[in-house]
Amino acid sequence: MLYYALVFLVVAIIAGVLGFGGIAGASASIAQVLFFIFLALLVISLVAGFFRRA
Repeated sequence: MLYYALVFLVVAIIAGVLGFGGIAGASASIAQVLFFIFLALLVISLVAGFFRRA
């Protein structure tokens, strides 16, 4: 349990440095693009799974 607390602490520190460092805008747009890519892959996977069962 202490391991998870330390991992989340490190992640929070890194997120704080990136957020206050001005990189947040660029990383937010990258995250948005990745979200839509993985959303499209999810839909393709669901459709392929549906047709495979039918």
